[in-house]
Amino acid sequence: MARIRILVGSVFGGALLTARELRKDLEQAEHHVVVLEKPSLDDITSNDDALLVCTSTTGQGEIPETLLPLYLELRDKLPLQQDRPFGVIVLGDSSYGDTFCGAGDLMEEVLYEIACRKVSNTLRIDALETVNPEQVALPWAREWAASLDWE
Repeated sequence: MARIRILVGSVFGGALLTARELRKDLEQAEHHVVVLEKPSLDDITSNDDALLVCTSTTGQGEIPETLLPLYLELRDKLPLQQDRPFGVIVLGDSSYGDTFCGAGDLMEEVLYEIACRKVSNTLRIDALETVNPEQVALPWAREWAASLDWE
């Protein structure tokens, strides 16, 4: 089974709650999952686990404070993570227009810059359509994690 690190960016707790529910569910499928509420560069460079970003979007498409230090370090230091699998679940509000789910786009961009390999399409969860993001995220995450076993 896969080893997964969930990198959380949360403001009001929605992304964190979603990440914790994902951990419980994926562990039942015998994956090893670590939820990182304030991930650091060492949390990534000290292992080769698959990365799953689970973040909300703040302001005008910005990364939440809990995830921002990691994003900035990745962008500044560019630690090569050749072919490391990653996925992105991003919570947002489509009423923000062009910046809808912008934090997910920024994280995806920086992970591509350090040579990670995206597995599956980004899951964008709209707060205007979904009250409980974990209900939408669970089936997506199960499929994403299962695809890691076949690589």
